[in-house]
Amino acid sequence: MALKPDYFAPMNITRIEKLCQERGLKMTEQRRVICRVLSQADDHPDVESIFQRAAAIDPKISIATVYRTMRLFEEANVIEKLDLGDGRARYEENRDEHHHHLVDIKSGRVIEFKNEELEAMKRKIAADLGYDMVDCRLEIYGIPKTSKA
Repeated sequence: MALKPDYFAPMNITRIEKLCQERGLKMTEQRRVICRVLSQADDHPDVESIFQRAAAIDPKISIATVYRTMRLFEEANVIEKLDLGDGRARYEENRDEHHHHLVDIKSGRVIEFKNEELEAMKRKIAADLGYDMVDCRLEIYGIPKTSKA
């Protein structure tokens, strides 16, 4: 029996998989594949995209498994579900760093951004209204500016 070249290589555990383990979730091989897909995503995929990427790695994964896993990961606060106004639930890793999203309504591309001036303004608005800000979500929807030649 021939072994795969990486058979004895140390297993790379993704940050999402580590969060799952820390939260006591049982890690099946299919959940590990979904963790890998989510960790490698540089976009904000919906369930269908996650399924397609996971099925390319493990053809035995079903769309139902992806739906159940995403719900489980969301309930465990491992991932965050986003509503970006396109009728599809999208997902991203639940990170400690705070950021917002700009959505290109022509292409659907989602750009993450941080802005300290904006953060200060939000804290000031809350304080002026007699509150301490504990959380905020902001999505900006736009179209690319056309260059004038």
